[in-house]
Amino acid sequence: MIVIYLEHIPKPPLDRFVRVLWYARAPECGHRRERVLPTGNTQVILNLARDFLLDCPEGEPARQMAASQVVGARTVFEIVDTSDMADLIGVVFRPGGFPVFARDAADVFSNRSMGLEDVWGLRARGLRDRLRELATPEQRLRCLEEFLTAFCVAGSNGYAVMPAIEFALRRFGRDACVTSVREVARSVGWSERRFSQVFREQVGLSPKVWCRVQRFQRVVRQLHAGVDVPWPELALECGYYDQSHFANEFRAFSGIDATTYTRLRGTPWANHVVAD
Repeated sequence: MIVIYLEHIPKPPLDRFVRVLWYARAPECGHRRERVLPTGNTQVILNLARDFLLDCPEGEPARQMAASQVVGARTVFEIVDTSDMADLIGVVFRPGGFPVFARDAADVFSNRSMGLEDVWGLRARGLRDRLRELATPEQRLRCLEEFLTAFCVAGSNGYAVMPAIEFALRRFGRDACVTSVREVARSVGWSERRFSQVFREQVGLSPKVWCRVQRFQRVVRQLHAGVDVPWPELALECGYYDQSHFANEFRAFSGIDATTYTRLRGTPWANHVVAD
């Protein structure tokens, strides 16, 4: 199987809102479905190979949905059909970056997928048509960056993540395991309730859930890298109370246990696990 996967870091001013643009071409995966683990990020995904993506609820037949989707910040895994990965391009937004492109709160999209045309209108169809006309992944990534840059310049109206939320994201990023929501709310001079509401509207998840997902992601990165650490030691290193806490959280987010993850991590991406 020949897999093409490219990432592109956007230039200013787009980099304030977008973490990475990516392109994937994996037409022959050798397995039918993959389990995609939650990262807490909002994404936009466009299928360039055919006019639909597949929705694959666990244990149910696949259903067709629009070829271009907003995938909101998730707290649970989803199942994808690998046939969708034949020619795919996407955008990973920074925490707090998506609302400028949606003109709506990020939590409206959380734990759901929504047709991109329902959010961007006909410009979403025009973007997909232009991308399909281009010959190379590099040209497609440049086109996507130019489109998003023009969108962001025209539509941001000076929008930026609120300083209090930027501060919180930095604090949580340094030590999400021990920094409490109450402590951060107090540091920015807000009530815990007000802070949690604004954080959820800008990022898509509540601050407590965001921290749990980031802690889970720390484990996933280590497991995918093949770190050989006993489970109790890994649990404590990543901020869990004990091995039981670690095991329960891992299964809650992924639907599998950590041992199964290490056995099935046969994909190039840490957050994709063979499902069948």
